[in-house]
Amino acid sequence: MSASKYVKASQKCLSLLEQCRTMSQIKQMHSHLIVSASRFDPFAAGKIISLFAVSSNADISHAYKLFLSLPHRTTFIWNTIIRIFVEKNENATALSLYKNMLQTGFLPNNYTFSFVLRACTDNSPVGLASHAQVIKLGWESYDFVLNGLIHLYANWSSVEAARKLFDVSTCRDVITWTALINGYVKSGHVEFARELFDQMPERNEVSWSAMITGYVHMGMFREALELFNDMQLTGLRPNHAGIVGALTACSYLGALDHGRWIHAYVDRNGTELDRVLGTALVDMYAKCGCIEIACSIFEKMPDKDVFAFTSLISGLANHGQSADAIQFFGRMQSEKVIPNEVTFICVLSACSRMGLVDEGLRIFNCMSVVYGIEPGVQHYGCMVDLLGRAGLLEEAKRLVREMPMEPDSYVL
Repeated sequence: MSASKYVKASQKCLSLLEQCRTMSQIKQMHSHLIVSASRFDPFAAGKIISLFAVSSNADISHAYKLFLSLPHRTTFIWNTIIRIFVEKNENATALSLYKNMLQTGFLPNNYTFSFVLRACTDNSPVGLASHAQVIKLGWESYDFVLNGLIHLYANWSSVEAARKLFDVSTCRDVITWTALINGYVKSGHVEFARELFDQMPERNEVSWSAMITGYVHMGMFREALELFNDMQLTGLRPNHAGIVGALTACSYLGALDHGRWIHAYVDRNGTELDRVLGTALVDMYAKCGCIEIACSIFEKMPDKDVFAFTSLISGLANHGQSADAIQFFGRMQSEKVIPNEVTFICVLSACSRMGLVDEGLRIFNCMSVVYGIEPGVQHYGCMVDLLGRAGLLEEAKRLVREMPMEPDSYVL
């Protein structure tokens, strides 16, 4: 269908589309477009598709069905539907749509590539092919395309390639700098990341948090907290990642006062206590010996996963409350939260401290039978300790002999 064979939406209709906020309003406007015979106007259709996907109570399937129903599409509409799936982390679907776009004769533009490159983080062949097409079509110099390429290569830990792109960039913004810093951090070159960070002409909360998180991942906890303090002095508010990174540093350093200050900052700013932040607070208080506060925060968390349970179980087991640790393990099972390898180390340690041989054996056996987790050397070490403390030395020796791996100092 040619562009002349559809009815254009009125300016009033397009203006009302901009004001839509709820799904009810969007559906009303969609109905209006159908009644006025302008539902195939590419610009209006693209807006409706985008609104269906990004509004409250988003309906991505409805957006996709509407996209499929369009008899004629534009690059804007293709970009809109690809962006929707990228932002929903459905990268395979986004790349499949991109392939269809090319096959139907549409040329990607700079906006297309900014979305497609984000979808290629786990698909290097398509990413490399997309880079080649970027060069072929002349979009490499556009800042957000170049930033996407730098981020892509940095995500692949191809820091040299990312650095070459960075060096030829003539319009570096804070996103460009931060993408390369993330690349250095991910590849373990934290000293290069810090050198680049210090050279930045402008920093935002994302670049500060990237550097803080990098220090934490490298075990440089004091440096992480010092940088977090420096960030406070600039007047910038730390984002979610920066707060979690600083709390993790407090956990390993036992910096309770600093952790309490960060907790107060979280409460003062009404930050949502999601699973990641909640677990970081539970872990910090547990490692600093404030078990009651850790339990209180755990109970306030609206959504608890394996990491939240494991942090609390570990804290209880390490501070003389093994009975409570085992009780929380039972609660974890009753709430259908699947334990991981670390959870079992913590609860088996609790059984060892309490001399609960039968319970420890039951939990050890259920690792592989119920959860499909093969015990590792640390799990065997916990069982040897449990049997040894109970005076069952022969059973402990037999377990060591029957281990499927060589015992190490943890077991012996």
